[in-house]
Amino acid sequence: MQQKTASFSIKNWAMDDKPREKLVAKGSSMLSDAELIAILIGSGNRNESAVELSKRILASVDNDLNELGKLSINQLMRFKGIGEAKAITIAAAMEVGRRRRGPDHKRVLKITGSKDVFELLFPLIGELQHEEFWIVYVNNSNKVIHKSQLSKGGITGTLVDVRLVLRKALELGAVGIVLAHNHPSGTLRPSASDKKITQKLKTAAEALDIKVLDHLILTQHEYLSFADQGIL
Repeated sequence: MQQKTASFSIKNWAMDDKPREKLVAKGSSMLSDAELIAILIGSGNRNESAVELSKRILASVDNDLNELGKLSINQLMRFKGIGEAKAITIAAAMEVGRRRRGPDHKRVLKITGSKDVFELLFPLIGELQHEEFWIVYVNNSNKVIHKSQLSKGGITGTLVDVRLVLRKALELGAVGIVLAHNHPSGTLRPSASDKKITQKLKTAAEALDIKVLDHLILTQHEYLSFADQGIL
């Protein structure tokens, strides 16, 4: 006789254990991270409920949602019960959460210090798994007039085109620029290449009366400012 496998779908749970109903009745803030993810995936596997599976996924990243957001589709699919559709749903939800910071930080219109640059660029590069180099262009009032990606995948002398940076500055009428890139490794120590590129851009910009105001290295949680450290 074939044994019937118990279903771990949320719709078959006891009323008090249903995170969807709990969200409606008590609000989303009352749900744990695992319960929120359980709503996303809808069901677990033959041995785990959606919440139990979600707890196991979270445990693999030390219950850090920022680290969960870094997992690829293939990495998520390694968990039994997580197929491509569920993995995509989780990844999309993590990305929406990351982008939610964007509108608030887009209000940074004037650079008064390194923290303003961090707030402006963190939503764009703070949690990336690869390096990107960005330039922020400001006018004589230090108001942001443009920001753009200069290179992707690393920063070496061959990837940072000084002429491109300065040509854009002249087109925009910028009198100051801020350099920034991220370190996915989490280290805030500037490399010899970081320092070399900074000096190269600074020297070239000075010839056009354009000032390099700062160079920031961003990680997932913090940043280092060349100007603040006195190494610009």
